[in-house]
Amino acid sequence: MTIAATSLNDHLVLITGSAGTLGTATAAAIEAAGGRVIRTDLSGKAGIDHVLDVTSEADWQRVIAAIDTSHHRLDGLVNNAGVVAIGDVEQTSYEAFRRVMAINVDGVFLGCKYAMPLLARSRAPSIVNLSSVSGLIAGPGTVAYNASKGAVRLLTKSVALHGARKSPPIRCNSVHPSFIAGDMIDGMTAISRDPEKMLHKLIADVPMGRLGQPHEVANCVAWLLSPASAFQTGSEMVVDGGLVAR
Repeated sequence: MTIAATSLNDHLVLITGSAGTLGTATAAAIEAAGGRVIRTDLSGKAGIDHVLDVTSEADWQRVIAAIDTSHHRLDGLVNNAGVVAIGDVEQTSYEAFRRVMAINVDGVFLGCKYAMPLLARSRAPSIVNLSSVSGLIAGPGTVAYNASKGAVRLLTKSVALHGARKSPPIRCNSVHPSFIAGDMIDGMTAISRDPEKMLHKLIADVPMGRLGQPHEVANCVAWLLSPASAFQTGSEMVVDGGLVAR
């Protein structure tokens, strides 16, 4: 593999949830590799190109139509927008469960569905869906998050098999981070009775003994978008410090 194979020169990539920790890091990684980023997030978020509620079919149709008008194609899609909810099956309300599923699963489905026609015009199209180690292993207190991220894992594989039939193939892979420093971990620890104790517990679960850094996930996403990973589709890239290895 040459350095050129990891280049994203002339690649146009849409990122959902771009204002968050991983969205910001992913945009930076793509731009560092020479790509151009279309940033999308909810209304009121800073530095975005398009307002996009990923649960809204109408929003997806509007944003994709705008990209079609301005660029006529799309080379990459990063379905990054997501939320976490803490609670077991008895504690979690149906409303909270449906909200997590709508953002984490419906949003990915709609993105893959409506971006397909524009991706089909690219010479090297690629979709990267952000799942989680919680899409591979379960916990009693994250029932909605587990369900949603497990769904993203298999949704990715189905999209990959569909995309493989196209010429050129539209690749689709999932990325599975564990505990990454930033807004999601901050939100989880903030609702704990003892945030410092909870943070230490999370770190203790990671064999490498630390939180992951946003750029460590973002670099994997950029690689999956690049020609360097041209034969990789329907796969799971785990970025977890060894958490699921034990």
